[in-house]
Amino acid sequence: MPGIDEVARVAGVSTATVSRALSGAGHVSPTTRERVRRAARDLGYVVSSSASGLATGRTRNVGVVIPFLNRWFFSSVLEGAESTLLTHGYDLTLYNLQGGGAERQTVFEHFLLRKRVDAVIAVSLELTSSEVSRLLAMKKPIVGVGGPLPGVRTLSVDDVAVSRLATEHLISLGHRRIAHIGGDDDHNHDFHVPTNRRVGYEAALSSAGLTPDPKLHVAGDFTMPGGYASAKQLLADADNRPTAIFATSDEMAFGAILAARDLGLRVPRDLSVIGVDDHELSEFFGLTTVAQYPDLQGRLAAEILIEELNPTPAPLPDINTPLQFDLVVRSSTAPPA
Repeated sequence: MPGIDEVARVAGVSTATVSRALSGAGHVSPTTRERVRRAARDLGYVVSSSASGLATGRTRNVGVVIPFLNRWFFSSVLEGAESTLLTHGYDLTLYNLQGGGAERQTVFEHFLLRKRVDAVIAVSLELTSSEVSRLLAMKKPIVGVGGPLPGVRTLSVDDVAVSRLATEHLISLGHRRIAHIGGDDDHNHDFHVPTNRRVGYEAALSSAGLTPDPKLHVAGDFTMPGGYASAKQLLADADNRPTAIFATSDEMAFGAILAARDLGLRVPRDLSVIGVDDHELSEFFGLTTVAQYPDLQGRLAAEILIEELNPTPAPLPDINTPLQFDLVVRSSTAPPA
C-alpha cells in the first residue's frame, strides 16, 4: 500500500503538506489541496485513522445522541448531520437512548467521556448541567438541537410560535371549534415540546376571542396509530365534533385523516387537519403543515461543530439560534362547511 511519502512525491509537496491537506487541519491553498487529494486518490492512499489520531489527538468521529431512531423527524436530523460530517471527513457514531435512564447514564459517563469522539451533537435532549460540564471539561464541543442549553451552542424551533401559526391558519379559515392532538407525559420531558405546542394553540385561540375547551385536547404519542386513536376519540360525538384538528406532529395528523375517512367524514369539507414537520409523506396525504426542516437542522448542527473543531474556530453567533419554520398549505384545510 502506498505511503504518505509517495503521495508527497507525486503531488510535489512535503509530507507535512500532505497531512494538512488530507486532514483539513492547517492552511493549504485550494489548488494544492486538490492536487494532493488527486494524488492520494490515484495512488489509492487512505489516511490511517489511528495514526492521524495519535498525531492530532483527534478521532475524526462525532457522537450523535438521539432519543428515538424509528421516528421520521429524528432520522431526518441524523441524515442531515451525517451528510455534512462525511463531506468534511468525519465519521459518525450513533447513541440511541430509547432504552431509558440507565442507558443514558452509561453513554454520558463512559462512552462519550472516553476518547471515542471529538464532539457531540445532542438531538432533542435536555442535557443536565453535570453532563454538559463533564463533556466541556474533556474539551469536547457540543451542539444541541431542539432547545436552549446553558453554556452550549444550540439550535431550536420556537414550538409556541409554531403551534400558534398552525392554529391561526385554522382560525383564519373560519374555524371556531378546533381540537388539538398533543403529546403524552412520555414525550414531555426534554424541552417540553407537547406543553409548548399546547400553550401556542391555546394562546392563538384566546387571541381570537375563543375559549380553549379541555374536551378538545387529547394526548397522543407522535405516531400515526396514536393520532388515529386520538382523532377517533375527538370525533366520536357527532353532535359536538370539532370542525378542525391541529396535531402536534404530521404522523398524528396522518392518523387523524385516516380516522376521519373511516368515520365517513371528508377532509377538508367535513374536517380540516393540520400538522407540524412537513414529513416526506405530507404531500401524498395533501396535509397542510408547518415545516421545520429537520434535515437542515442536522446539517447546521454538524457545520457548527466543524467550525469549532477547526484549529482557528470562527466566532460563533448567539448561544441559541432560532430555526426557520414555514406554513405549507395543501388540501387538508379549508373553511368549515
